[in-house]
Amino acid sequence: MKKIKIAHVLHSVGGVDVSLRQILHNLDTVNFESIVIHGDSDIKDEFVDKDSKPVVHYQLPIYREISFFNDLTAILKAWKIIRKENPDFIHSHSTKGGVIGRIVGFMTGTKILHTPQAFSFLSAETKTKKTFFLKVEKILSKGETILLASSQSELKRAINEVGFPKTKTNLFNNSIEPIEKILDLSIPKTWPDEYLCTVGRPCYQKNIEELIVVLHELNKTVDVHLVILGVGHHADHLKQVENLIAELNLKNKVTLLNWTTREDVLNIISKSKLYLSTARYEGLPYSIIESLALSIPSVVSDCDGNRDLILNDYNGYCVKENNTIEFSQKINTLLQDEKLYNEFSKNARATFEKHHNIYKTIKDLESIYREELK
Repeated sequence: MKKIKIAHVLHSVGGVDVSLRQILHNLDTVNFESIVIHGDSDIKDEFVDKDSKPVVHYQLPIYREISFFNDLTAILKAWKIIRKENPDFIHSHSTKGGVIGRIVGFMTGTKILHTPQAFSFLSAETKTKKTFFLKVEKILSKGETILLASSQSELKRAINEVGFPKTKTNLFNNSIEPIEKILDLSIPKTWPDEYLCTVGRPCYQKNIEELIVVLHELNKTVDVHLVILGVGHHADHLKQVENLIAELNLKNKVTLLNWTTREDVLNIISKSKLYLSTARYEGLPYSIIESLALSIPSVVSDCDGNRDLILNDYNGYCVKENNTIEFSQKINTLLQDEKLYNEFSKNARATFEKHHNIYKTIKDLESIYREELK
């Protein structure tokens, strides 16, 4: 029986990189073959499959920023690769991977599965930019593209706002392998043993400024330290965050860490009392999935992605955006109530096992791959 050949196209950094590697590590190699087309400045770790064999990969000038020259070059090079490799379909991931993958799919007549991992128009800080990015998404949704959402919220937005017909949508929740071993930190530990944490670069999406204000409110009644991971990549709000920390006299209450290894991230989440997110939007955030797998309750903003993972009064709390007082109160509730904390901790792990353990969910993705080729 001929293997189904999939070309993954993406800017392989952050959660998008985690997503692809988890798929490659678990996809059946007897019936499926993968190649990877990714950015030349992406994470340098080798892509390997379920049998620990290297996956064929190609590097292109795929970058986050819009550049006519780089984007056109990437499209033309990807077009040549797709013609050479002749995959059964392209699976594009995230915004830039989606633009390049869907254009090349149209040029070569190759079927497309596209996973946004949060639509581009959600990142727009102005109405003009949002209108433009949404228009692009609407144009690219036409033709033979199948939307493969990473969460129910993303699926609903694809249908209700972007205009995908329901018949051209499907769902595969982001999933990871169970975390069975926590490695020692590869970086010096400079923060207290008791702390809360979040993973996300200071930017519009992650809304770290709001989290700093929450921390300030919280420290009026309890002594709390916050560790923020992932400062190094595309941290265009870093200066604002640093200024706010200084203004609120929180320099001794916040640790800012540059991007580090996933093993370090897991180590820090595993020892954190709670996981926090004040993001404005997400796809389906891997850091929260990891916290669930590690039995860590969360307090998060009620946005796409977050609300798909955290259920009020079950494994944490979802709080309306920028409701500083309620957010700090929910954190304090879990810090003070040990019985409730332990219940939420147990439920966090149960949520992971039921919905986001890739050892179980990979069969769903394999079924989707097969179904879309019929």
